[in-house]
Amino acid sequence: VGRSVLTSVRAGAVRGGALVALLPLMAEPPRRVRELFLTGLAAAFLAAFTSLYVQVPGLYGRDGILPARRVLRLSGQSLWEQFRDFPTLLWLGPKLGLDTELGMELLCLLGVLCSFGALLLEPLRDSLVFAFLWVLYFSLYQVGQVFLYFQWDSLLLEAGFLAVLVAPLRLLSWGGPAWHPHDSITFWLVRWLLFRLMFASGVVKLTSRCPTWWGLTALTHHYETQCIPTPAAWFAHQLPVWFQKLSVVATYIIEIAVPVLFFAPIRRLRLFAFYSQVLLQVLIILTGNYNFFNMLTIVLAFSLLDEEHVGRSAGCSKRRNTRSWPPSLGSFLSMLLELSTYSLLLYWSIQYFGLEINWENRLLESQCPHGGRGSSLTLHGFSFAPDFTFHEFTTWLQAVTLPLVGLAFLSLSWEILAAMYRCACVRGCFWKLWATLQWVIFTTAAVGLFAISLVPFTYIESESHRKLWPGIHEAFGAVQRLQLVNSYGLFRRMTGVGGRPEVVLEGSYNGKNWTEIEFMYKPGNVSRAPPVVAPHQPRLDWQMWFAALGHHSSSPWFSSFVHRLLQGQEDVIRLVQVHESQYPFSGRPPVYIRAQLYKYWFTHSAEGSQSWWRRQWVQEFFPTVSLGDPVLENLLNQHGLKQDTTPARRPLTTVLPQALRWLRQLCRPVPGPTILWSLYLVVATACLLRALRRRCRPGAPPTCPKGPRRGDPADRGGAEKNGHMRRREPQERAESQACSGPEPGGGGRHGTKRKK
Repeated sequence: VGRSVLTSVRAGAVRGGALVALLPLMAEPPRRVRELFLTGLAAAFLAAFTSLYVQVPGLYGRDGILPARRVLRLSGQSLWEQFRDFPTLLWLGPKLGLDTELGMELLCLLGVLCSFGALLLEPLRDSLVFAFLWVLYFSLYQVGQVFLYFQWDSLLLEAGFLAVLVAPLRLLSWGGPAWHPHDSITFWLVRWLLFRLMFASGVVKLTSRCPTWWGLTALTHHYETQCIPTPAAWFAHQLPVWFQKLSVVATYIIEIAVPVLFFAPIRRLRLFAFYSQVLLQVLIILTGNYNFFNMLTIVLAFSLLDEEHVGRSAGCSKRRNTRSWPPSLGSFLSMLLELSTYSLLLYWSIQYFGLEINWENRLLESQCPHGGRGSSLTLHGFSFAPDFTFHEFTTWLQAVTLPLVGLAFLSLSWEILAAMYRCACVRGCFWKLWATLQWVIFTTAAVGLFAISLVPFTYIESESHRKLWPGIHEAFGAVQRLQLVNSYGLFRRMTGVGGRPEVVLEGSYNGKNWTEIEFMYKPGNVSRAPPVVAPHQPRLDWQMWFAALGHHSSSPWFSSFVHRLLQGQEDVIRLVQVHESQYPFSGRPPVYIRAQLYKYWFTHSAEGSQSWWRRQWVQEFFPTVSLGDPVLENLLNQHGLKQDTTPARRPLTTVLPQALRWLRQLCRPVPGPTILWSLYLVVATACLLRALRRRCRPGAPPTCPKGPRRGDPADRGGAEKNGHMRRREPQERAESQACSGPEPGGGGRHGTKRKK
């Protein structure tokens, strides 16, 4: 029955020509695309767990900046009640003889082990493995406090939860099909997450009323004011102003206009959207150290690819060239729609950003953000500035927010109908019912997640947010603390206009002669080149960047940080400098510490200076304090950061704590980026050796994805593949033999060649 249905649909599509462009969306499951997504997500989890592991003692240890044990205070409740009120696996630490610090290290090591295995071995890219990774990272997130409250941590948790729905159950279904009819529904949620991330990040730049974003001058400040710039940021900062403005316009197009194409029915438009997002993320990676965030965004963008494109890149595409002239009506309409889309993007960019070309006078007339003309500059005859007002933009945003939700729902509905079609193509009554039952369950889960995600998505427009059904708000409130769906909006306002604020710590033994305390990553010494540390995230350096934006009282952890340096706590010092020779007070801790606020600027290439930075003193950021100083004691008591003197509940002499301490001593002198890139190098080496072994194996077939084995439910009748039916043409059967070997008992041309 399934073969008859699919054969008749294919025949009708070929005769009619109208369904030719739509049928591949139903018939070809993106198995390779899903594997790319799961592999990339495993790499992001590996970066997150490894980077956090090396910083746990200094950030969350008993003598760290923000001890995690003060968050997990035993209250006499049962274990279940503790999990219910504050869900984290760290409640199990005392059962294993571990304190909170060692419990966090154990969770990080388990996360490193599981993500490393999933990155290296395909069978471990399993739903249960990703569920375990999500639980581990969520348990750490619960006690991470301010050092784990970044948008990419929330994004990793949300993507990790989606991976639980997307990944197959390989560990519990040995020999089962690699793809189920309902998998495209859950995989669509990854695309929806990418849309919410990019669209919101573009919109908030304009809704914030930041003058640099409205004046298209944000990138003239961004490269030198971001948290940890790279050496390439210095060169990008030297680019002319007209190029920086044009880059801001391109950013708006990629983040606001292009994401609508994520739901386009034409694959070339989706591929255009994919490469646009990848281009933006690669440029950000080159100019800034944003840990695993940009890598994770590219991983989410894999949801825009299809099986044909990935297979062609891998050299295993089976699709035959069916181009003919004259083209069919469907192909002509598809090409016309594609060209119209590109034309509209170009027209709207020129229209709404006031791009003017005056080749005769080569005159640049910069427009004010609210209309009118500004100053004129001679610069290659280009002129651009936003040619719309804030009120016009908010009116447009209010008009398109709910229609965009409707467009996304139509796209999800198409995936649901396509999955239902695949269920109908499954051969056998039992397997059809089983596929339908799974379709109902995963469709319900996808629709539910889509519904509750509308609450954080509509934060960008208050009127649309109020129009949502109250039941959706209640459902979101019930799961909000689990970080299943989140709101996003990066670089809302451009900080550091007029100079990058930077906090510089100074120590002294006598209160007169002061020595600067240099950090490993954040700017300090003006002659030191900016580092490259991604995908590792030095979380203390990031928080130092946030602390410089306000008063020290708005960063309570800073008082604890100064207190630990005065005590000479080694774990905290290693957050500043891993090597003792680079820390000026390695012999004995300073008696006095103070902090000064400076403003930093990149030097210009025309200056001919050997320095990367120039700086100017602004004011005192933190007063001069010493151990026992009343000012410091009051700050610690005010924020509840007084050192905990209570002894440990039990002696940690069991095997597990000793093994964790031994491993910590082994990793202590190695910087975080070195450990992380060593793990990536091991994975790359293993994959290279595996590929060489396959290539050198005598009679080995080309590397292609394996289809289901004969006898599997997904291959009953000899024509059903991974949950859907399709008829194999003679040429396609020959191409399949080239990738998977000859059919059992068959000779033929390919079998004869292999025998020879």
